[in-house]
Amino acid sequence: MRALVLLAACVPLAAQWIHYPTPGIPRTPDGKPNLSAPAPKTADGKPDLNGIWVSADVKYLNDLTAAGVDIPMQPWARALYNQRKEAMGKGRPSERCLTRGVVDFDTIPMNIKFVQTPTEIAVLYEEYNHFRQIMMDGRPLPKPTQPAYLGYSVGHWEGDTLVVDTTGFNDLDWLDNNGHPQTESMHVTERFHRRDFGHMDLKITIDDQKAYTKPWTVTVAGFNLLPDEELIENICENEKDYTHLVGK
Repeated sequence: MRALVLLAACVPLAAQWIHYPTPGIPRTPDGKPNLSAPAPKTADGKPDLNGIWVSADVKYLNDLTAAGVDIPMQPWARALYNQRKEAMGKGRPSERCLTRGVVDFDTIPMNIKFVQTPTEIAVLYEEYNHFRQIMMDGRPLPKPTQPAYLGYSVGHWEGDTLVVDTTGFNDLDWLDNNGHPQTESMHVTERFHRRDFGHMDLKITIDDQKAYTKPWTVTVAGFNLLPDEELIENICENEKDYTHLVGK
């Protein structure tokens, strides 16, 4: 699949600060990170999501139906999906080094970093050096005026689960490599739950009435913690990569 070829081309070859010990990591007697230790809490008692994480399984990036859900598409959306799938993902925005959206960033096996404060959570993506802001200060979602790849996000806690609502998307991104479409009416709800020190579960609900006949939910692989690691620069070279992929 062309999108996966580009993904491979963007994977960094080496890392700065590789294996530098991260403070506060619980460890086994032999010094290895204890990823089954209890999930940590912040000073205000909320779950602490800080750290470097990576998607646990690439299959959901390839196709969200890997989660075992029958996605209820509108006729035009199903036709477009079938066309994209038959073309093996040709034409995906990432071929031209355009960024991904929220859903496929949730499933791509590239490092992401959560930086958590009481009023905001920043999500830093190693791929493309992009970032996302999740506002935690009680503000409502804005009225969309400028559609965006990553939309606009607000979050709140439901017990130990971080619930993030995002709207304001454009209609350019694909939800997965096989090409499930999205429109500007899409509303994404993510539910993050750090079940122990090294693992975070994720459930995603898509509500996009223009593309799908009803809201649908997928439970994807979630994330594994990468202790003693750090993000590095990862730049997609637009002209070189796109020319190579399309064979011009």
